[in-house]
Amino acid sequence: MSLNSINTNVGSQIALQTLNSTNSALETAQNQISTGLRVAGAQDDGAIWSIAQGQRSQITALSAVTDSLNRASSVLDVAVTAGQTISDLLNQLKSKALEGSDTSLSSTDRAALNSSFKSLVSQISSAVANASFDGGNLISSGSTAIVALSGPSATQKLTLAAQSLALGGANVSLTASASFSTATHAASLLTVINNSITNTNAAVAALGTEANEVTSSLTFVSNLSDSLNQGVGNLVDADVAAESATLQALQTKQQLGIQALSIANSSSSNLLSLFRG
Repeated sequence: MSLNSINTNVGSQIALQTLNSTNSALETAQNQISTGLRVAGAQDDGAIWSIAQGQRSQITALSAVTDSLNRASSVLDVAVTAGQTISDLLNQLKSKALEGSDTSLSSTDRAALNSSFKSLVSQISSAVANASFDGGNLISSGSTAIVALSGPSATQKLTLAAQSLALGGANVSLTASASFSTATHAASLLTVINNSITNTNAAVAALGTEANEVTSSLTFVSNLSDSLNQGVGNLVDADVAAESATLQALQTKQQLGIQALSIANSSSSNLLSLFRG
């Protein structure tokens, strides 16, 4: 092909192709810097994008697991706090009953002790009734177990057993109407109260163990989610520092390409000098 053709400018075509290539690379670098992502969509790298999306699905599922475990943790925290309060109240009831069993007390003093005793019994009922979070109560009469998610699969669940601490129940055998009017009656209540204290402490300890299990599950899920996020980042995140350097180099290359295109375009007009007289 003639180098002095007015129909075809090979130099201009080559310069334009190079400039277009530079502009495309420059756009890619700018997108990576602005988004912080090397793979922002399937068009960037279909295989990597697909893998990253799969891991993002796992991360989203773990977020739901965290919500479920947090609710279970809150229900357990309330139940444990109420259970500890009930244990303290039973200890006070034991003290009142023991004082009431003193045969040297006057009827007036014993009646005053009994009034305090009944008030403490009423506080146990209140503690049980108020030990609820978001409708969940693990220590009320007839309460059922709570099932929380423990993993991204629907089959991964954590069952938290209920521990009824209601008056007149399996653990707290003391009834809501419990009271005493004589030293003998007060002494007879001590056995019931002692059994209730033993059972209540065991029940609260079981709730505490479940609370620790939920905390461990939350820690595991949090660490797993962090690891997955890091893995996705390794796949799709851009090296912003490197892309910044690349961007500057491409901007320089773009300016040179524009100059080269200008020079190539001017070569055809130089042929006009051949026809000047």
